[in-house]
Amino acid sequence: MKLSYQVLAVVLVSCMAPLAVAQVDYNGDYPWSQTANSGPDADVDGWWYNLGLTGMRVELLPASPKHLAVQYVFPGSPAAGLVLPGDVLTGAGGVAFVEDHQDGYGPAVFGAQGPIGEFAVALESAQITTGAGVLAVSLQRAGAALDVSIPVGTAYGTFGPEYPFNCPKSDQIRTELLDYLVANQGANGSWGSPPQDTFAPLALLTSDVPEHRAAALLNVEFHAGNTTAEDDSDGLVNWRYMTAGIVIAEYYLQTGEAKWLVELQEIHEFIISTQYRDRSQINPQSYISHPGSQPNDETRATGGWGHRPGFEGYGPIAMVTAQGALVLALLEKCGIEVRRQSHDEAYAFLQRGTGTNGYLWYLDEVANNSDWADMGRTGASAIAHYLAPYPEPDYQVFAHKQSAIIGLHPESFPDTHGSPPMGMAYAAAAGAFDLPSLRSLMDTNRFWFALSQCHDGSYYYQPNRDNAGYGSDSRIIASAVTAFVFSIPQQNLAVIGRP
Repeated sequence: MKLSYQVLAVVLVSCMAPLAVAQVDYNGDYPWSQTANSGPDADVDGWWYNLGLTGMRVELLPASPKHLAVQYVFPGSPAAGLVLPGDVLTGAGGVAFVEDHQDGYGPAVFGAQGPIGEFAVALESAQITTGAGVLAVSLQRAGAALDVSIPVGTAYGTFGPEYPFNCPKSDQIRTELLDYLVANQGANGSWGSPPQDTFAPLALLTSDVPEHRAAALLNVEFHAGNTTAEDDSDGLVNWRYMTAGIVIAEYYLQTGEAKWLVELQEIHEFIISTQYRDRSQINPQSYISHPGSQPNDETRATGGWGHRPGFEGYGPIAMVTAQGALVLALLEKCGIEVRRQSHDEAYAFLQRGTGTNGYLWYLDEVANNSDWADMGRTGASAIAHYLAPYPEPDYQVFAHKQSAIIGLHPESFPDTHGSPPMGMAYAAAAGAFDLPSLRSLMDTNRFWFALSQCHDGSYYYQPNRDNAGYGSDSRIIASAVTAFVFSIPQQNLAVIGRP
């Protein structure tokens, strides 16, 4: 069997784009000391890497970069009783791990080279018929070398060469995740936060299963009741309105139910009122909390949105502004009259923050025209530009430039700023308008989709440079985003290329 596993690993690797060279930026106890407060991972005492449906969670070892330290094994999982916490994995698929992992964050060290990537290849090899559904794992336990066989089964098989297109495994996972989202929806229709409440309902809206449609409608009703208060200023309010605008607009575009136009008009009026345009909107508290962050001219930050109305804290940021431009584009598709100057000011903000290579930075200014990192902001901006309701070709040209940089540098896909899964969703969705970029993204990050699947079928929020959302949720956002990405072939939402 050892030769067979080696051959299968070579075949699988040959179907993948070259992998880059890091998994996570770890610094002391971070991210390993982070924990989930609820859900399936509440009993797990660290934010460890999930090794697919084996049930194992592992830590990367700075002193042993070719090994994986087992920290937890889920009861009832395939690895339970075979692999123990304290074991150190030294190989998989009958082959010792070859490459070192590298610690850090940035273009030089993005990706999955090392034990993580090699384990992913071995796991998929074991799941095809010729792998017999058994994963051979080599480990050290109390100083002794052991080989164990983990029964991972062949129910899922491997991802097809065009996944998520024409891929039975992607289809099976998508269906299971949509059911998982329905089962874990709150009674009020929410899944807990704006990122979840964006991509869970969008994924469900790609399905024609009655239970999935009902859950999506319940979330639409949640948004409608959560975005109509007068003088709304609670929390990071702009995120909430952007999410509501995207979800309700997509629901209206599918159903044509006129009652949602009232809600969309209210959302339009609110986000237009919170868009930053001049220095009179600067919150005086900003001078105290973020000294020096205020614009010194009337151009900087104009047309953008931050966490809250006007200019608060460090002011408008690219991710919220990209969503704002996207909402306005969707509202136009719904028949809401949008003031073009406001819309173009949002696009201008995004263009000022984009380097000549197409990469969108954090604010509306560029630090270096050749650098790049996490692509979530770039993806959201690309979609907003693709959906621009205006006849000039400049919007489409700009959108294509942004999709192209995502395909050219796909390694940072799962290692992004803020909410990493949210960034993944927007980057992948941008690829729906530029399929070569999507192909590059999916091939390079095949390891993530293989390893983030848990033994119960849900998907897991892997360790990352940022942990926004992790703690209260370790499964919903990753499950929602994966279901959304695997729904791109449906192309029945505007944000994933609906004609």
